[in-house]
Amino acid sequence: MGNQTIYFKNQPRIIATSSIAGPKECEGVIGRYVETALSDDMFGESTYEKAECKMLSTVIDGAIANAGLDRNEIDMIVSGDLLNQIISASFAARDFSVPFLGVYGACSTMAESLAVAAAFVNGGLCKNVVAATGSHFASAERQYRYPLELGCTRPPQSQWTVTAAGGSLVSDRGDGVRITAATLGKVVDFGITDVNNMGAAMAPAAADTILAHFRGTKEEIEAYDLIVTGDLGALGSRILKDLTWEKGLNINQNHVDCGEIIYNVIEDEYQGGSGAGCSAVVLNSYLYHKLMTGSLKKILFVATGALLSTVSSGQGESIPCIAHAVVLER
Repeated sequence: MGNQTIYFKNQPRIIATSSIAGPKECEGVIGRYVETALSDDMFGESTYEKAECKMLSTVIDGAIANAGLDRNEIDMIVSGDLLNQIISASFAARDFSVPFLGVYGACSTMAESLAVAAAFVNGGLCKNVVAATGSHFASAERQYRYPLELGCTRPPQSQWTVTAAGGSLVSDRGDGVRITAATLGKVVDFGITDVNNMGAAMAPAAADTILAHFRGTKEEIEAYDLIVTGDLGALGSRILKDLTWEKGLNINQNHVDCGEIIYNVIEDEYQGGSGAGCSAVVLNSYLYHKLMTGSLKKILFVATGALLSTVSSGQGESIPCIAHAVVLER
């Protein structure tokens, strides 16, 4: 449908999910929905990076167990994270004797991994695939910005990287949430160079993908209970609404952002949450529950990612971004 949207004829299903979140994240609304609420963001490990890897392993195992399956019934794991060479996902995958596809879409990884998993299942190449991702505040901060020990002041446009992970078990059978389509995003760069201003950098990519989706599908905006973006935060959400409105698409009535949902946006959180674990944990706890109970019937899940690195930032490059959309129906 169009040149960016894939229709999944066989409608793969998310038959189970698993989620885990840190203490700060569980203070918000998702604390009532996450499967595992951490009391310590170290998760019993000696480093933040090891804690992030353990969180990812936990949700992969949790999604398999919640589906009533064994590890030997899983055909593939599709996963990624924010760290260099996606080490959290790769190191987690070594604990599973399962084929592994490592993907990198920054904070858009949950939608990307779902789209890849759905494509393999829809095509009959796999029966059961786990799609998962996560992030950790401390590991992301010291990789992309500053060591925590410096105690740098956070600017008002910044977001808080979410300590969380989420996993979905995508299957060719069973009862669950149907994945009916995916719109693959293009890399969009509006010239933002501020590594603290992720909302402004990613909003144009989210707008581009959402507009492409509705152009390709010819659907009305009212067909969706919610259009859920990944982690634009409060500022990025406002920019997104302006950008789509300028193109004749008014999403004001049914748009929400995972970065705004995950925290009660107050002074300490500034613009809200970000990180690959942000949309992953909101989808695999709060949104999945709403879909399974019938509170929501159809959503467009649009995870957004900033494709920067310390190398590109150090060379003065702007921040290219991407957003992928997945249609989820109950």
